[in-house]
Order: sequence, then structure tokens, then C-alpha cells
Amino acid sequence: MSTPESTPTAVSTAVSTAVNTAAATTDGIVPDTKDWTWVLERPCPDCGLDTPGVAREDVAGMVRANAEGWLTVLAGDADGVRRRPAPGVWSELEYACHVRDVFRLFHVRLNLMLDQDGPLFPNWDQDATAVAERYGEQDPRVVAGELAEAAETLAAAFEGVAGEQWARTGNRSDGARFTVDSFSRYLIHDPVHHLFDVTGERV
Repeated sequence: MSTPESTPTAVSTAVSTAVNTAAATTDGIVPDTKDWTWVLERPCPDCGLDTPGVAREDVAGMVRANAEGWLTVLAGDADGVRRRPAPGVWSELEYACHVRDVFRLFHVRLNLMLDQDGPLFPNWDQDATAVAERYGEQDPRVVAGELAEAAETLAAAFEGVAGEQWARTGNRSDGARFTVDSFSRYLIHDPVHHLFDVTGERV
């Protein structure tokens, strides 16, 4: 459903099992294997985010603003947020769980880049994790709190980046290489795009 990423601390136990889950177990969801790094080169025609034009210093505020959007979504009728709009499409709750875990994941990755020289990010199968963690069965109120906490932790971490730290690098196993700068802009597209997925509202 989104870009393949690596293991966030809070879901590492589930991921250790989920990464070996066959694609057929994704509960009707077709895994997304596309390389979304193109969003660093041009605006997204779907959600409308001009990722290349995002200032790295603005990402923290954008993370917080995006989290507010998800809290509004999760405040809706519990049955409604659990309902999939169509076969093979995540529900609002499942998308929110994914975004929560992406926020956690990117905090882990950011720390790796700041603490190590050119680290290789562990792989994460987000679709298998959604099944293993039973995203669609989680409590929307609990997810809202966890998402808000994860967003604030990540936003604060980005606010702490300064000077030459923006040029530090990290690598994905598929060969994609990021600086903290490009990583910050790549990150923000994911939750923004998924908020568009559930609300239809372009940025």
C-alpha cells in the first residue's frame, strides 16, 4: 500500500515474523513494490505535494499537521473507519496504523543516520506487518494516541538536526541512498499521500 521501508522499534517483534509472510497472506491487499523515490524529483500528481520544493526545516511542522489530520479521521465512527471502501483497499484505520508505524520507522532510521556512517536499513514488509499486527482490528482511539506520540517524537527529532547532520547518509537494501535532507522530504510524502488516499483532499 505504500513504500517499502524498514523495521520500527515498536513493531520489530511482529516484523521478525511478518517479513517471511507470503504475499498471498496480505488479506486481499496487493503489495506495493514500486520505487517511490521519484517523488524527490517532481511533484506527486495524485496528492499534489511538491516534495522537491519542501524545505527540510518545514518537515517537523508538516509531520505535526499531518498527524492532526489523522486524528480527525480516527475520531469518526469506529465501524466506519474500520470499513474498507473496496476489496484490496485499506480502511482508514489500516492506513492510520501504517502511518503510525511509518513515523516510528523513520525515527529509527533517522537515528541510524545520525549515529552511524552510511547505515544499511533493515528491510520491512509493511503489508505483512499489517496482517501480523491486525491493523483492521485495532482500537481507533488507541491508534490515535500512538500516532500522535510517534509524530511528535519524529517531529522533535527532525527539529534537532542541524548543520552538517543534514548531509549524513543512509542506504536502503534496494540501492536507494538518502541524505538526512532528502530522507526528510521523502518521508513527508508518505503520510501526506495516505491522508489524500482516505480524504481525497490534495495539498
